[in-house]
Amino acid sequence: MIAGDDGNRAGRRMRDRRLTRGEIIAMGVGGMVGGGIFSVLGLAIAEAGHAAPLAFLVGGAVALLTGFSYVRLGLLFHSSGGSFTFLEHAFRHPNIAAIGGWLLLVGYVGTMALYAYTFGVYGSAMLGGGTPAVHHLLASLVLLTFLGVNLYGIAASGESELLIVIVKVIVLLLFAVIGLFYVKADHLLPLFDHGYGGVILGAALIFVAYEGFELVPNAIGDMEAPERDLAPGIVGSILITIAIYLLVSFVAVGNLLPEEIQRYKEYALAVAAKPFLGQAGFLLIGIAALFSTASAINATLFGTARLGMVMARERALPNVFGVMARHGRVPWASLVLITAMTLLFVNLADLSIISSFASSTFLLIFAVVNWSAWRLRRRSGERGIVALAGLLFSLASWLALMGYLWHEAPANLAWIGSAYLAVVVAELLFSERRLFFHDRGPARDRRSMRQDTPK
Repeated sequence: MIAGDDGNRAGRRMRDRRLTRGEIIAMGVGGMVGGGIFSVLGLAIAEAGHAAPLAFLVGGAVALLTGFSYVRLGLLFHSSGGSFTFLEHAFRHPNIAAIGGWLLLVGYVGTMALYAYTFGVYGSAMLGGGTPAVHHLLASLVLLTFLGVNLYGIAASGESELLIVIVKVIVLLLFAVIGLFYVKADHLLPLFDHGYGGVILGAALIFVAYEGFELVPNAIGDMEAPERDLAPGIVGSILITIAIYLLVSFVAVGNLLPEEIQRYKEYALAVAAKPFLGQAGFLLIGIAALFSTASAINATLFGTARLGMVMARERALPNVFGVMARHGRVPWASLVLITAMTLLFVNLADLSIISSFASSTFLLIFAVVNWSAWRLRRRSGERGIVALAGLLFSLASWLALMGYLWHEAPANLAWIGSAYLAVVVAELLFSERRLFFHDRGPARDRRSMRQDTPK
């Protein structure tokens, strides 16, 4: 019995242990270096040409500016609600924060579907091509696996994330360092072969590759020392990701012609390794893709479930999203529901529409969060210049994306507009549902239920 009690206590300590700085940085890197670099690289090169690395640099600059806003707001409110809580405090009308929260949840579901889809593509390719059934099976299994990991507890999520991120970063850096010696100058010059505007458009199109760092503040309640670790966690993860993207995109452009990258599409990065690593290079990048998408699913699911929990407590989502496990601070109902929605997306939805929607959604959310940081600059003790710059760059990127979809994919643009309209209508119907019973409770209650206060 004593041994059993010791084991139970050890298990509880593992589940209750807080996230370290290294695990926080790993969660940020894992959230960003997911399916993005593997799925949008070809698109970036198609628009920016030889200057594709500069497109990743511009996108990283927008992410870094926004990251500073997340640091300031995260330390101001210490909330697991992240972006949702920031909007609540920045804008008086409760529906603005609620609509933003609903859009975030839908955007995260679409992003996880993208990661799971990429995992399935590379997994089936490494198994010899496979069939659509194999692809869907692998995509579903990786989602269910990390549902189990997150249900077990915080320590399991943080430690698995750290291990996965270390492995994939080593593989990508190995690809980049070796590939530098095989870069062909004629593949890189002239630098602006697609014009200067191609860099901006490429940055807007690949910005989804930087989605993920904003999840770090959602786990602030699970950190050992938020005041010490939040800023290094967000800023450090963005800088590491920028460096990885610059190296990887430079090597890819320098080893393959843009036409070849477009031909191979999501396999472009793996094919780029063949000139200097052969078939082993293809397998190496395939392994990196599997680790990258898996860790991105883990990090995104971890933060999104906690966002759903906070929104439920604020009565911006149904109460079921707020159901917690008795031990370990695990929002199990939110985890299960979000995973179920993602499974539907990855198995039923059009991937191009999902990815376009995710890019548009996060650029809008980042713009509004920067706006929130600017509005709350006096409470945070900041001048607000960085937040204003982040707002302007985010909006410019979103407008560039909308212009691209208008000319190249009007059907996707129409779908995105319809999706936004549906989210707004659904939130308004939910928040004002008691009007049918002559009671304005939910909207009024949310205005007075802000449990997260400035620290």
